[in-house]
Amino acid sequence: MSQVHTVVEPGLAVTVAGITFPTPVLAAPGPLMFGREVQNVYDLRRFGGFITKSVTVEAREGHPRPQIVEVEGGWLNAVGLANPGLAAFLTRDMPFLRTLGIPIIVSIAGTSVEEFVLLAEVLNEEEGVAGIEVNVSCPNVQAGMLFGSDPSLTSTLVRTLREITTRPLIVKLSPNVTDITLIARAAADGGADALCCINTLQGLAIDVETRRPRLGAAIGGLSGPAIRPVAVRMAWEVARSTGLPVIGAGGVATSNDALEFLLVGARAVAVASAVIADAQAAVRITEGLREYLRSHAIADINDIIGEIKGLA
Repeated sequence: MSQVHTVVEPGLAVTVAGITFPTPVLAAPGPLMFGREVQNVYDLRRFGGFITKSVTVEAREGHPRPQIVEVEGGWLNAVGLANPGLAAFLTRDMPFLRTLGIPIIVSIAGTSVEEFVLLAEVLNEEEGVAGIEVNVSCPNVQAGMLFGSDPSLTSTLVRTLREITTRPLIVKLSPNVTDITLIARAAADGGADALCCINTLQGLAIDVETRRPRLGAAIGGLSGPAIRPVAVRMAWEVARSTGLPVIGAGGVATSNDALEFLLVGARAVAVASAVIADAQAAVRITEGLREYLRSHAIADINDIIGEIKGLA
């Protein structure tokens, strides 16, 4: 009698801050907005989780256009946290996000501790919110840079939020600091459950014919492949210095890019700029990870996390 051999697919599920994602490939804040706007172009269910654009208490129109321009090696953007505000988000966007069947992380941003507190208090009671990303690192809004560049302010903010919400807190860190580990440890001391690194790098692009900045707001945040080596290095430093789960972000466009982050200790990756050029980026990266595990006879994606060699 012939035997039937069952092929067991490698496991891709990961857990970050108590949230289990079916794959480590998450949608990062930015191009996919709040999901509802792009649902006819992207199959959002193919991501392991969805991180929304940052929500503020009141609606924000954002910066003057153009808000995003392509540059060598990536994109420069100065959107300025444009969003419909908390009330509109809850009534228009959350009902759709709850239908996706994947963990939803809501990113929040504020100009004061009180605004962050209000957002966290409301979201703590909202059905379908798996976790809260605390955006202290937006390079296009002064208050965002203020919170994300001062360890004391970061620690105070996170500690205050920790006291009023039971949701996992994921603090998004800025690369525009002298030592990212100082901010990471401050967030950890405040009670963060996980860290996301990195946000965009500040940049400036000039139109040499008009002699003016190419962005409406002049200074913007650089994303895309150009920043990946910086992001991988910072993810490694943060994971090593805090011991907290890390979500790696910055130029993830292929499965190999994702693997770099996982090997240095990140437990998941967030994809942003890659979806601008490729609506199937999540599928392609996920399948690439699965094939890597198959070809290396690795049973589970968790078996490679932090398995970097040659780094002290």
